[in-house]
Amino acid sequence: MNHAIEIKVRGYHLDLFRHVNNARYLEFLEEARWSFLESKGNLELLQGDSYSFAVVNISINYRRAAYMGEILRIATSVKSIGTRSCVMHQIVTLKDSDTVIADADVTFVIVDTRTEKAAPLEGELRAALERMAA
Repeated sequence: MNHAIEIKVRGYHLDLFRHVNNARYLEFLEEARWSFLESKGNLELLQGDSYSFAVVNISINYRRAAYMGEILRIATSVKSIGTRSCVMHQIVTLKDSDTVIADADVTFVIVDTRTEKAAPLEGELRAALERMAA
């Protein structure tokens, strides 16, 4: 994995069954993706007037419940780059452990804000994504 962050499970992350609610993982994964983009990506290019970043599909496998006080490590990498979409792979584990809590594949596109359509991943845009994958 290319990049990782840690999140401590707090009481407000839990549901009435006292484990992390499944929907909360979407927020954890998003936090990790933004951290990945800040450290590996070219946010200036993606935040410019011409482009926006849009998630189009998320597939999550829940492997084990996470509980209050546990520290989760969320690793993020670029899995594949297509002609109009890209997939990031993310794995949530317990800190200092091989115990997998969840894993996800997140498909996103770069939207050309002038046309409101997925931009072709070519030229400078593709090069920026390939640098993130390296």
